[in-house]
Amino acid sequence: MNTVKQTPPVLGFAAYSNTGKTTLLVKLLPLLCERGVCVGMIKHAHHDFDVDKPGKDSFELRKAGAQQMLVTSDQRWALMVEREYEHAPRLEEHIAHLDHATLDLILVEGFKQGQFPKIELHRPSMGKPLLFPKDEHIIAIASDSPLIVPDHITLLDINNEHEIADFICRRLPKLFMTG
Repeated sequence: MNTVKQTPPVLGFAAYSNTGKTTLLVKLLPLLCERGVCVGMIKHAHHDFDVDKPGKDSFELRKAGAQQMLVTSDQRWALMVEREYEHAPRLEEHIAHLDHATLDLILVEGFKQGQFPKIELHRPSMGKPLLFPKDEHIIAIASDSPLIVPDHITLLDINNEHEIADFICRRLPKLFMTG
């Protein structure tokens, strides 16, 4: 599907903690792949996260002072970069690290304050307010209950990943225009 050699469009998933963002994305990604969409993913993590484990060579080398640690095999590679920022890095800085030539779409989990198109995940049973009234970048709401939303926002079923995948695929050309 990748025919455009520019920055792929960005689509975020915004919600409060424990709403099910990762659970939905794990179901959604294979459906997008089946439709021929090559997806890059950026997930916001909290503070001092680690993808390596103490005792592993790469962990020990990074902790010993390697500012950049690339771990590679015949099937994947990962680059860990140790940085101290005076400010929290902006999403655009992270997007720049992805290989745009191989992607049709970049999905973002977190960065809910960012100014890019987003699908809000909402479960009224959690007692949290909707994000869309304060965020003009929300293009759809996936919920497990009926909601009254403005005409410009599409209402989706949070438990129907096929419906959400269809929405994204229909919306993909428009995301290129606004992304």
